[in-house]
Amino acid sequence: MRVLSIDPALRNTGYAVIERVAPDPKIRNGKIEYRALAFDVIQNPKKLRPSGCLVRIREELNDVIREFSPEVCAVEGVIYVQSYKTAITLGAARGSAILAAAEHGLEIFEYAPRRVKQAVVGRGAADKQQVAFMMRALLNLTETPAHDAADALAIGLAHFYENDPSRPAVLEKPTPI
Repeated sequence: MRVLSIDPALRNTGYAVIERVAPDPKIRNGKIEYRALAFDVIQNPKKLRPSGCLVRIREELNDVIREFSPEVCAVEGVIYVQSYKTAITLGAARGSAILAAAEHGLEIFEYAPRRVKQAVVGRGAADKQQVAFMMRALLNLTETPAHDAADALAIGLAHFYENDPSRPAVLEKPTPI
């Protein structure tokens, strides 16, 4: 199974494609493993108008979906912000990302940031460096991912963990959006 996971933002949208690798039946006590097929950040320049950023987010994610053929999408849920302008901007970026996934018929699940951190780091208040470090360790990466890409990787792993019957439930059962 492949998951496209997204950490949306207008200027820096993190994304990742993670694949679950079935355990080898020849290996006793084989564990399910996860492999990052792609992860990056869609960086929109400050000179690009917000409407142009939304189009670019959608187009870039469309390219990723076509290349890797994920089966589902996991996206960061709405976060509390003190500024209504920031909330609207984040909502628009999130909408652009969700639209790309929906256009390809992907089932979309959302996860709260604190719950994702709890699932992959063990602490809901983990900072971005801790998340990036854990993603490198858990996915056997050769490089520490950029913070926004690490957040996307964490969202994808949280989705897999939530749907793994051999793991205790850490997150609330998500409902598709």
